[in-house]
Amino acid sequence: MLQTFRQSMAWLHTWFGLVLGFVLMAVFFFGSLSVFDREIDRWALPETRFEPQPMPSYDNLLADVFPNMEAEEEELDAARKRIGGELPAQLQPVGWGAYTTHRDPVLDVFTEYSVPNPADPFDHVHGHLTLDPRNGTVLPHDRLKIGSEFFYPLHYSLHIQWQQLGTWIVGVAALIMLVALVSGVIIHRRLFRELFTFRPGKRTQRSSLDLHNLTGVVALPFHFIFALSGLTIFAFLYLPVGETVLTTPAQAHLMEEAVSRGLPFEPAGEPAPIASVDAMVMEAKKRWAERGMPGEVGFLWVTHPGDRNSFVSLFRAGSDRVAFVGQGVHFDAVSGRVLYEEPPPSVVAGINEFLTGLHLQHFEHWPLRWLYVLGGLLGCTCIATGFIFFTEKRKRNLKDAALVRRVDALAVTAVTGMVVAAGTILVANRLLPVALPHRGTWEEVVFWLAWLLAFAHAIWRGRAVPGSLSPAWREQCWAIALLAVTAVVLNWITTGDHLLKTLITERYWPVAGLDLALLASAAIAIRVAFLLRGRERATAFVDSQGSRALEVVRG
Repeated sequence: MLQTFRQSMAWLHTWFGLVLGFVLMAVFFFGSLSVFDREIDRWALPETRFEPQPMPSYDNLLADVFPNMEAEEEELDAARKRIGGELPAQLQPVGWGAYTTHRDPVLDVFTEYSVPNPADPFDHVHGHLTLDPRNGTVLPHDRLKIGSEFFYPLHYSLHIQWQQLGTWIVGVAALIMLVALVSGVIIHRRLFRELFTFRPGKRTQRSSLDLHNLTGVVALPFHFIFALSGLTIFAFLYLPVGETVLTTPAQAHLMEEAVSRGLPFEPAGEPAPIASVDAMVMEAKKRWAERGMPGEVGFLWVTHPGDRNSFVSLFRAGSDRVAFVGQGVHFDAVSGRVLYEEPPPSVVAGINEFLTGLHLQHFEHWPLRWLYVLGGLLGCTCIATGFIFFTEKRKRNLKDAALVRRVDALAVTAVTGMVVAAGTILVANRLLPVALPHRGTWEEVVFWLAWLLAFAHAIWRGRAVPGSLSPAWREQCWAIALLAVTAVVLNWITTGDHLLKTLITERYWPVAGLDLALLASAAIAIRVAFLLRGRERATAFVDSQGSRALEVVRG
């Protein structure tokens, strides 16, 4: 029985942090990579290596793209199973959309179609394309955007899509992280002293605890805000009252809200052409400028396209502010007149927009983005050193040997193994043939296989010797260094974009930045590998001296 409040908090901090620390490790690491997800996309897709483009003309380009789009075949198959029959040859479009940011050379366009499902009148399927906004060329659909379509969703969903289970797991981990932060503060009462305490020359258990405390204290506000804002963003999922318990009143509220804004909720069923959307864009930009916030269109959405009740919604790209806002202006699609201009948000909505924008960081501020990366990596370091401290503390207890080996193997997999998998997918991206069918799927398979192999290696090389880390840590550091350098060299060989070109000649920072980050990662991994090798030798020397002393005593 725990006798004091601090002991209770220590137990809570230890075991909750251990159980969900493996999830949080992935959340922090891939969240850090997601800060530059668009730049990773440019590295992974050489045909997209050109300067960011504004939203292209609807009248001259997008008007010809949307009518020819189709729903994804996988979604159509799922819809057929839901309704238990075939779908009409031509589905009714519910909406057309296009999205871009200040970092996007390419344009994401997507469509939504209504499925005739008596059990669910709001059943929809979707289509998606990636365009070159300069000429409307459709980019290959089976090419994986490693940053925005793999690393970023992995950060918040773990790619577990069934019943959105992955997002729920991450949500529970974020909630437990808040508990761990509070309990950690209670455990470590001398926070100011621990901010300046790090003794790398001490034994592994002491050094890992110092670094755990240091990184936890330094980045405490960052960790707290991002756990809280992440929960806020997915509050609609974690508290889905409107979609479950109160479905009918929620739909009635949406209809009433649309009517109060003068926006048609249902299509009229009468075809009608769309007026000049480019003229609507000019009017929206004029209204934003009059409100003291000139800007470009970041998101365009056409509701009920081709219908008399169709309307166009234009949202401002908010790259000049933290709050995730759009200042939408809605137009009658047939006449082009303004139906509704969204007012400034209320206090509650403003706080939500600020927390959302703070987490998603769509703003244009490169030094702050790098601070986000630093905060995420500090979180990774805090969790990793927590794992090491947990195992080192229990290695002297023979009863905990089996637990120590399991936790140590999982820790290696969650820390170095995860980085090995990330490096492997970049190498695979440069090695797999461009014309390979389902190329993006193969890249994902390579990633998961590499992570699984890292886990097997961690189990094979695991050990529970006091004061000695598993050799798997050092060996996987060498693998990280090799993969990082290989990725940079392969990028040079396969695309011709070497560092001299991307840094000096053309100054294309998305590719140069990732190459430099890979080389820096290789250097850090090599340095850590040498340090770990030194600790192994020192431990072996101490053990040998102890064995000799024991033999002398016995003699």
